[in-house]
Amino acid sequence: MGEPQPILDPLTPAAIFLVVTIDEGGEAVTRDLLADLPGLRRSVGFRVPGSGLACITSIGSAAWDRLFAGPKPAQLHEFPGYLGEKHQAPVTPGDLLFHIKAETQDACFELAMKIAERLTGAGTIVDQTVGFRYFEQRDLLGFVDGTENPEGGLAVTAALVGDEDPEFAGGSYVTVQKYLHDLDSWKALSTTEQEKVIGRTKLDDYELDAAEQPANSHVAVNDQDVSGNIVRANMPFGSVQDGEFGTYYIAYADDPAVTETMLTRMFLGSPDAAYDRILDFSTAVTGTSFFTPPAEFFDALPDAPAPAAFAAAPESDGAGGGNGSLGIGTLRNR
Repeated sequence: MGEPQPILDPLTPAAIFLVVTIDEGGEAVTRDLLADLPGLRRSVGFRVPGSGLACITSIGSAAWDRLFAGPKPAQLHEFPGYLGEKHQAPVTPGDLLFHIKAETQDACFELAMKIAERLTGAGTIVDQTVGFRYFEQRDLLGFVDGTENPEGGLAVTAALVGDEDPEFAGGSYVTVQKYLHDLDSWKALSTTEQEKVIGRTKLDDYELDAAEQPANSHVAVNDQDVSGNIVRANMPFGSVQDGEFGTYYIAYADDPAVTETMLTRMFLGSPDAAYDRILDFSTAVTGTSFFTPPAEFFDALPDAPAPAAFAAAPESDGAGGGNGSLGIGTLRNR
C-alpha cells in the first residue's frame, strides 16, 4: 500500500477548505502546482514551527481525465446529488479539493494564498471555507461531532483503498458538503428534543438507549453497522456578521458507495425513516466528490493525456458543459 496523505491524523484547531475548478487551458499549470505542492507545504510549514501544517489534495473525476493519461481510480465519479421529497443535496462544481489543516490559522492561510497565486489564470476558487475547532470537537448545534469515527486498524480499512485497486492503494475517496444551520429554529427546541434529533445526549455525548432512539435521528439513520464505516473530518464554520453558521462535512472512505449509502438514507429515506431529522435544521448547499491519491503520486505524476484524446472526449453531462465542472444545483433522484 502506498503512503497515504495525512487523512488519519488527528483533527487540528484550524483548517481551510478550497474547492477549485480548472479553467479551460489551465491543465499544464495545474499539473505543475500538484507536482510542487509537497515542497510548498514544507516551505510554509518550516516558517511556522510547531504548526503541523498539512495539505490533503484530492482530484475530481472530470479533472482526472483532463490531467492524466492511463489508469483512473476504479470508483471515481461525480457526486450524484439527492432529490428527496422534502430535502435536497445539490451537486456543485469542483475539480480539485485542498484540505489544508494546522494548529494555527496563519499557516493554513499562507499556504492557501500560495495555492491561489499559482492557479492565477488557470483555476478558479469556487468555494473557500475556514474551519475551526469549537470547544471539545462540537458543531455549532452544540453536539460533539465525529464520536463514532473508527480508530486504529478499523480507520485504515474504512478510509484507505487496499488491494482491490492496487494501482491506487493508500488513496481514499472523499465527499464534501457544506451544511447551513437554522440556529433560530434549533434553539427553539428543548435540549431533550434536540437530543432526539441527534440521537445522543448533548452534555456528555452518550448515545441514547434503543428505547429512546427515534428511527429518524441522525445517529439511527447513519448507523455504520448498516452503511459501513467512514472517517469524517468535519469542522464548524460561520460568520457572525452574515448570520451564517454551518458544518463542513468531509468524509473519507475506501469506497464512495459507503458515503453515498449514508446520504441516500439521509435524503431519500430508509425502511424506518422518511429522512434524517437533522435536515429540518441543516441545509446542504454544496456537494462534490474527489479521489485523494497516496502521497507519492505527486512525486511522479502520470503523463498528461494526448491533446487529441481530450479534444475528442464527450462533453460532461453536467450543466457545466465540457470543462470538467458541474453546474451549481444539479440534482438527481436516485
